[in-house]
Amino acid sequence: MKLYKFFEYGYLLIALFFIVSGIMKFSTDSKKTTLYLFFGVIAIFMFFFKRWFRKNRFENRK
Repeated sequence: MKLYKFFEYGYLLIALFFIVSGIMKFSTDSKKTTLYLFFGVIAIFMFFFKRWFRKNRFENRK
C-alpha cells in the first residue's frame, strides 16, 4: 500500500516541475509554456484519480 501512496505523490512532484518550468519559460516560448502547463494539470488530475482508484479498489474492500 505504501508504494501506491509514494507514486501518488510522485505525480504531484511531476506537476510541480511542469508548472514551475512553464512559468519560467512564459516570456520566451508560448508553445512550450502551454504544453508544460497542460502536463502539469494532467499530472494533478492523475494524482486525484490514482488516489480515488486506490481507495475504492484496495482500502474499501478490506
